[in-house]
Amino acid sequence: MVLKTIEKPEDFSTKDVTLAKYAKALSHPARISILNLLIQKQTCICGDIVEELPLAQSTVSQHLKVLKEAGLIKGEIEGSTVCYCIDEEEWAIAKNLLHELFLSYQPLSGNCC
Repeated sequence: MVLKTIEKPEDFSTKDVTLAKYAKALSHPARISILNLLIQKQTCICGDIVEELPLAQSTVSQHLKVLKEAGLIKGEIEGSTVCYCIDEEEWAIAKNLLHELFLSYQPLSGNCC
């Protein structure tokens, strides 16, 4: 029996790669906390994020970088600080892809496992 391994993102659909990008960014509780904070404040937040979380500045910065690279947040430079907020366009795409994935599962009437 020959097993085929697929390891490159280009071997998957653009939709699957995009969804995986969002899922990876959402895969850490610190990043979920950062997103919840940004959602709760509904405004751009500058230096307050570190004060709100039980994490070091460098750790928060790393998590912000992951969220920004995934496109879920955006940051604008104001003086010597960067202010972060939800990127509404990317957020809508992520929401739709996740929603579509969860809606695609239709449970069978019996047990499958």
